[in-house]
Amino acid sequence: MSATESIAESVAEAPDAAETILEVNNIEVIYDHVILVLKGVSLTVPRGGIVAILGANGAGKTTTLKTISNLLKAERGEVTKGNIRFKGEQIQALSPNDLVRRGCIQVMEGRHCFGHLTIEENLLTGAFTRKDGAKAIADDLELVYTYFPRLRDRKASQAGYTSGGEQQMCAIGRALMSRPKMILLDEPSMGLAPQLVEEIFEIVQQLNRQEGVSFLLAEQNTNIALRYATYGYILESGRVVLDGEGKALRENEDVKEFYLGTGGEGRRSFRNVKHYKRRKRWLA
Repeated sequence: MSATESIAESVAEAPDAAETILEVNNIEVIYDHVILVLKGVSLTVPRGGIVAILGANGAGKTTTLKTISNLLKAERGEVTKGNIRFKGEQIQALSPNDLVRRGCIQVMEGRHCFGHLTIEENLLTGAFTRKDGAKAIADDLELVYTYFPRLRDRKASQAGYTSGGEQQMCAIGRALMSRPKMILLDEPSMGLAPQLVEEIFEIVQQLNRQEGVSFLLAEQNTNIALRYATYGYILESGRVVLDGEGKALRENEDVKEFYLGTGGEGRRSFRNVKHYKRRKRWLA
C-alpha cells in the first residue's frame, strides 16, 4: 500500500455514514465557575468539508475549539449546557487522547512544537496513539514529507531553531501522523508572512481534497479563510452572529465592511470615522 493510500484509507467511511462529521449543539462554556465565554454556540462540519470560525480576538474562537477537543479542564473551563457529537457519538466525557484515537485532533494556536526535539521526532510524537506498526507509521511520515517538502530538508534540525512557517507545517504534519478524520486548526496564519499563509492554506486544501480530512479552523484573517472555507461562522462575544457559505459571506456587505475592510466603494480607511458609522445589522 502506498503512503498516499494509507491515510486516505483511514479517513474513508462506509457509504451509508452520516454526512455530518461534527455537531456542536447550543453549548455554553464557563471559566472559573463565573465567566460565561460561549453563549449558545451551534455549528456543524460536513464530512470532507472546510469550515471556518471567524471573529476578532476574544470572540470565543479558541474556546470553541478547546471545547470540542476537551482541553477546557486544563484552563478551569467547563461546558454547562449543550452537547457535542463527533461521528454521531457524544464526546464530552472523552479524554483528549481518546478523541485523538477516534480521529479528531487539535493543532494549537502558536504551534507548540517541542523545541528541543528534531522536526522528525516532533512528527513521530503525533503517532503515539497508533498501534498499526512501524511500517505504517513510516509510510505516513513519507506522506507528510510529500505534502511538506521543507520538513524533509529540515528533519534533523531542532524544531526550536526553525522558522515560524516550518513550525506550523510541523504542527499540522504531526497532527496528520495520527491519521485524523478531522483537524481543529487554531489561527494557522498567526505570525506568518502572507506568502507562507497562502502556502499553508493551499496545503490544507490539498489534504482536504486528496486525503479526505475535514477541517474546522479558527482564524482572524477572514479574507484568506473565506477563500478556502466552504462554510463560515462569525463569532462575537461568544455568540454566532452570522453564518453562511464561504462565497456568500465574502459578498456580504457587513462582512466586507467590518471584517475585510472594504465596502461598496472599495477599500476604506478606518481612521475616516464618517465611513465607519454604519452599525452592524446583527447588533441592531
